[in-house]
Amino acid sequence: MSAPKFTTLGCRLNAYETEAMKELSQQAGLTDAVVVNTCAVTAEAVRKARQEIRKLRRENPNARLIVTGCAAQTEPETFSRMEEVDAVIGNTEKMQPNTWKGMAADFIGETEAVQVDDIMSVTETAGHLIDGFGTRSRAYVQVQNGCDHRCTFCIIPYGRGNSRSVPAGVVVDQIKRLVDRGYNEVVLTGVDLTSWGADLPAEPRLGDLVMRILKLVPDLPRLRISSIDSIEVDENLMQAIATEPRLMPHLHLSLQHGDDLILKRMKRRHLRDDAIRFTEEARKLRPEMTFGADIIAGFPTETEAHFENSLKLVTDCDLTWLHVFPYSKRDGTPAARIPQQINGIIIKDRAARLRAAGEAQVAKHLTAQIGKTHHILMENPHMGRTEQFTEVSFAKPHTEGKIVQAVIVSSAKTQLLA
Repeated sequence: MSAPKFTTLGCRLNAYETEAMKELSQQAGLTDAVVVNTCAVTAEAVRKARQEIRKLRRENPNARLIVTGCAAQTEPETFSRMEEVDAVIGNTEKMQPNTWKGMAADFIGETEAVQVDDIMSVTETAGHLIDGFGTRSRAYVQVQNGCDHRCTFCIIPYGRGNSRSVPAGVVVDQIKRLVDRGYNEVVLTGVDLTSWGADLPAEPRLGDLVMRILKLVPDLPRLRISSIDSIEVDENLMQAIATEPRLMPHLHLSLQHGDDLILKRMKRRHLRDDAIRFTEEARKLRPEMTFGADIIAGFPTETEAHFENSLKLVTDCDLTWLHVFPYSKRDGTPAARIPQQINGIIIKDRAARLRAAGEAQVAKHLTAQIGKTHHILMENPHMGRTEQFTEVSFAKPHTEGKIVQAVIVSSAKTQLLA
């Protein structure tokens, strides 16, 4: 009998939860199983999940195949109808020990083949189940799950439920344990990170959590924040950006578009000028700050003029690391019902132009670093990342997990050389 095999599709939070499921299934004694943790962010993501399931069934003909994650939560019937699939479990159920005990004890017998409850009824998150995960250099800590917003293109709230937060004390205790285990960097993750605290007593904000971590875990060398919604950034987070060198100067922004009309049709809560204002203010407080961003190309009704505003936003906000998403019609979302869908060839072309703009920004950023000294966290003997999350290549090996001070001598493709 062999230990379960896990495949993770989608976001960093899914990867975090896969680590928790590994522990839960091991404690339950589950064997000879394949678990697929799916993503539902686009119709293409669901298609890839089905493709992966068929491939895994061919490779593991005698294993029990379990499907979970956001696509399993939003479309349980899609996967339960697949002949390759033995069981479907929802995003809440996958984090519960009893689910895995049932799978291990009597998979075919009394255990239900489909266990997917109403995600909107969930009021807490299970972020405390594991002490982060990642490489030996960097650990990821889930502090929030779910989303209370309803962007017209997004299915994720129906896969993740409403926003819920891990209490600050639990987060701090986790990070203390990670530092004791030798981690030099911790990344805070969540579905809608800047909504952290709204469901907790006294309604603290993300900036309060960041300041508390840095105060109560003085031995933590580096704290990093994953994707945020800039319109929700609070005063304490801005204060941390200005005054806390241990908070890394890199923020990934959920911008989605650069045109006000499209942003309104997306049901976003910021406008173009809000994004520009935030990046300018953050850079005044921290001149070395770099930004990444999510941008969607080809949202329904997007004209060439609308798209040009997105393209111009890349330089107006001086964005460096772009995640470009060609719009994909997602059944069950309001955007999918908009009559003026954009031709796929046009979407592909616009996405390519955005990526080209992003590549030019990366090249500019890399050139600006030559001659500068950086503190680089080593991810493997020959590669590490700067404070701004830029990859640095070394000819001479260094110890994985250590922070190395080095001068940047040149650049190549998307890497710096030190």
